[in-house]
Amino acid sequence: MRSSRLVAASVAWVIASGLVVSTTVPVWAVAAPHAAPAPTASANPPKGVTLTLPAPRGQYATGESTFRLVDHDRADPWVPSRPYRELMISVFYPAVHTGGQPSTHQFPPSVAAAVGRSVEENAQLPAGLVDWAATRTHSVKDAATAPGRFPVVLYSPGAGDARDWNVSLVEELASHGYVVVTIDHTGEAPATQFPDGHVVGNATVLAAWDQAFRNGTTLAFFTKLMDARQADTELVLDRLGSLPHRLTEGMDLDRIGMFGHSAGGFTAANAMYADPRIKAGVNMDGTLEYTVKPDGTNLSEVALHGLNRPFLLMGSSGQDASDVHIEPSWASFWQHQHSWKADVTLDDSEHASFTDAEALLPQLAGRVPAATLAAAVGTVESHRAVAADRALVTSFFDRFLKDCDDRLLDGGPSRYPITFVR
Repeated sequence: MRSSRLVAASVAWVIASGLVVSTTVPVWAVAAPHAAPAPTASANPPKGVTLTLPAPRGQYATGESTFRLVDHDRADPWVPSRPYRELMISVFYPAVHTGGQPSTHQFPPSVAAAVGRSVEENAQLPAGLVDWAATRTHSVKDAATAPGRFPVVLYSPGAGDARDWNVSLVEELASHGYVVVTIDHTGEAPATQFPDGHVVGNATVLAAWDQAFRNGTTLAFFTKLMDARQADTELVLDRLGSLPHRLTEGMDLDRIGMFGHSAGGFTAANAMYADPRIKAGVNMDGTLEYTVKPDGTNLSEVALHGLNRPFLLMGSSGQDASDVHIEPSWASFWQHQHSWKADVTLDDSEHASFTDAEALLPQLAGRVPAATLAAAVGTVESHRAVAADRALVTSFFDRFLKDCDDRLLDGGPSRYPITFVR
């Protein structure tokens, strides 16, 4: 039993070079890379093992398009001298006529290098073991959109994670008839590459966290972090209708959902609390409190008051286990939630089991110690964990954005490694 929802498992979310490494960080801040300078687009990481993402199982092929969004009315929260806020998003969507066309890479090389260093540090993997730039999605760049109008679902990653570190789940949703928009919260991701080639790393944010930890101002830091994410989400919501017509003609903006992992799950809850356009949401293993060691004293508004729309809590069972009986902010949210709710635990899992780490890292079995993999993604069988994550999130949005019933969400019989917490 863990004593704190926000006690880090192994690595502090701070800069290693030139700064003292802290020993306690928020779990919802998903871990942190050592913040070396952001690599250039010409970075050439050493070649290693190529990992593969599981194919989506829905009836649609999938396409992917990427876009830069700019808010000229808001200065960058982490670089105030930059008088605008710029984001990158990826849009995964139901597509047609993708046979024989090459799929996209999960990350461009410069981003892959930074993501790889982050994963290697946090999962304690040998540097260079994996060729992180080689992993491909199952989506075709700018493929023709399938006919129809589809619900839209936003995805927010954990702090310290890239927007496309959950492609397995995102593509699954797209293949079942959703337009899924993944958001990079610029300055938090290990690296964000923009269309003109410039790359923004996360050294500034990590330095701000380190200073806040030293100064005892972590509440202000967490509040700023989540406020920035909320504003980013609002920007994406406001710009959905301005995307190219080939995408917007297939988007039903009256049926919008949101999900996220760790800080992204917190972001989804906050966004729903502030914006009625989001009709249903999922929090995957993220606290709802602004505290290094949550004790219920710095609860968010959504934890204090709940929501009037459906919300699903998905928790891990490992070192930093979370459910409504353990996590103070979840318990408060559960008490005050005014609409449909469920709390589901993925058995034998860890915090990263709700990301692509669960699909990818077990492929290194035999190359790294079993204990290393277990510390990263638990002992649950990888294919069963991926199937459970996909089934739960897809079933949830099917029920509340497509008016489909699913016994899984009522706690009925399940073949997945999950526990419904009562």
